[in-house]
Amino acid sequence: MKIAIGSDHAGFELKEFIKNNIVKDSVVFQDVGTDSKESVDYPDFAYRVAKSVAENNSDLGILICSSGIGMSIAANKVKGIRAALCSTPKLSEMSKLHNNANILTMGADYISPESAVETVLKFISTSFSDAPRHKRRIEKISDIEKNN
Repeated sequence: MKIAIGSDHAGFELKEFIKNNIVKDSVVFQDVGTDSKESVDYPDFAYRVAKSVAENNSDLGILICSSGIGMSIAANKVKGIRAALCSTPKLSEMSKLHNNANILTMGADYISPESAVETVLKFISTSFSDAPRHKRRIEKISDIEKNN
């Protein structure tokens, strides 16, 4: 599984912790930056990860900033992206199971490194339920203006 991962300066240390603590032969990280704690603009990295996922260059994405909110908002501007801000393994499971989220966003100020690793592992190991009601809802999300 190829995972695009990115952060701003506030999420840099957590991004590195995740990369160094998820050691699975089946997981390959494509790190799109940032590469330090020097101040940067989070939308640039949200876009890089979201485009990689939307264009099927990565299977999933992970984005980290201080709160996770900005990354989530920015990533969701890219067509085909369903970015979910999750702070627990259960939330990441539900984001995949019911919403078929393809990008996990986290707030470095609101999750411990150990919990972040558990949250990522749950995200990448959970599959979309494929139940008709969930598929119907995902289709509505994909073109919400047309469907309302």
